[in-house]
Amino acid sequence: MSLSPDASGVGAPARARTGLYAIAWRWHAYAGLFVLPFLLTLALTGAVMVFFTGFQTRLGSNPVVEPLPATHRVSEQALAALAHVPDGRLRTYIAPRAPDRAAWFEVQQGDITYALAIDPYRGEVLRLVDKGNTPFAWAERIHGTLLIGDLGDRLMETAAWAALLMLVTGAVLWWPRGALGWASRFRTQPRAQGRLWWRSLHASLGVWTGLLLIAFLATGLTWTGVTGAKWLQVWNSFPAEKWYAVPASAQPHSTLNTAGLQEVPWGLAQVPMPASTPATGGAPMDLERAVAMAREMGFAGQHQIAMPQGETGVFTISSDSMSGDSQRPTGDRTVHVDRHSGRVLADIRFEHYNGLAKTMAVATALHQGDLGWWNALINLLACAAVVVLCVAGATMWWLRRPRR
Repeated sequence: MSLSPDASGVGAPARARTGLYAIAWRWHAYAGLFVLPFLLTLALTGAVMVFFTGFQTRLGSNPVVEPLPATHRVSEQALAALAHVPDGRLRTYIAPRAPDRAAWFEVQQGDITYALAIDPYRGEVLRLVDKGNTPFAWAERIHGTLLIGDLGDRLMETAAWAALLMLVTGAVLWWPRGALGWASRFRTQPRAQGRLWWRSLHASLGVWTGLLLIAFLATGLTWTGVTGAKWLQVWNSFPAEKWYAVPASAQPHSTLNTAGLQEVPWGLAQVPMPASTPATGGAPMDLERAVAMAREMGFAGQHQIAMPQGETGVFTISSDSMSGDSQRPTGDRTVHVDRHSGRVLADIRFEHYNGLAKTMAVATALHQGDLGWWNALINLLACAAVVVLCVAGATMWWLRRPRR
């Protein structure tokens, strides 16, 4: 009596592989069809953002100035900026990146934040930018919320998880089987035609892009409203208890963000800021003293000084890659100073972050293309590859779609 393939166990593994392949193909198609418009949106807006972080600034071009022997006082430069924004309130001073570059001042007027480039040697306004109405700002809002607030954030978050499912099932489909060798899975098949050529392009490009895409999706999820804000950030933010006996404010660090943009390091966004205490002795702070203090502390090149908001507000001196100040995320530093006494309330550095916050400081800089032109170029190529992947996937589905 002869044994059937099933009984002998010869056919079972092959059919199991076929079953797994069929399941993976189905879920890859479902996830891909849902993700495709979101992934295209992320790639295109991400490319816009990376271009400005890597090759210009988030506000566009940074004016070049002709250095003179001396600069105007920073307070005088601030007055020149305020003169151009009636009823404006100074929010932030951004020191020049280099001696031949302009200083920037952020001025709040109602719900609008203006950024003004000032020639530090002549005190002249060189540019005025509505910070919330730049290509970078529009791209970031579309990238994060599709311009529809929390609903858009939830849709993008769901799409990111679905994209991870798509990548896992795509790896199952890509895995060599049968007569296919490993080498054939890393390149397109030039002799293939029609759907088979599109499939080889999709598979080979997908394996080269997959790891980068996983990194983009993972770091992007940490900024979302549920996975990020309600889970990962809550447990991995900088512990405010490290500030010892200083009064805490009800305002988190995210209030330092302007124009709806994400500018505060991930590990600090939800951490309450310290508060100034009135009548604590010492000399009250002003912008000139804050500039001098920043210089004494070792801040050089582009760094920011955020003005205190209210009687209990603090001066915040900072330099980090998240806001585009630095190309070195391991050099992140945020210092809070009591506005009434000039006492340093907190001095937070990269080494004070926990493991995930350190990882996020570096990963977010890589995600945004902040580490230099080479980082921005790699990210732009990755964005272009994602667009091609989406086009190839959609073409394959169209060629294989049901005829009804």
